[in-house]
Amino acid sequence: MNDYTLGAVESKFADIIWSNAPIKSGDIVKICEQKLNWKKPTTYTVLRKLCEKGFFVNESGTVKVVITREEYYADQSGRFVAESFKGSLPAFIAAFISNKTLSSAEADEIQRMIDEYRKGV
Repeated sequence: MNDYTLGAVESKFADIIWSNAPIKSGDIVKICEQKLNWKKPTTYTVLRKLCEKGFFVNESGTVKVVITREEYYADQSGRFVAESFKGSLPAFIAAFISNKTLSSAEADEIQRMIDEYRKGV
């Protein structure tokens, strides 16, 4: 995939596909008419663009996911940390929690994730 970015409108559209895939392109048109107030040509134009970017593939009228929502947001998170914190995850976490109090459950969950990562290394 050459272009990992999604604009606000593309993101809403991608969420529709991610939530319903595999899905017939005609069904996407109906959903977009209801949720986004789009006409058929608009839906097909955005679908074509996201297929060109490598997010989805339209095979015989059925749209399938190539890049999952989780993969996309993991990539975006990694880019944000790389660009904003020089790739330092500890610096990002420190900034993220600096104005927030973690609940005991949140702290336990973060610790569990760290422990699982260490076991996997």
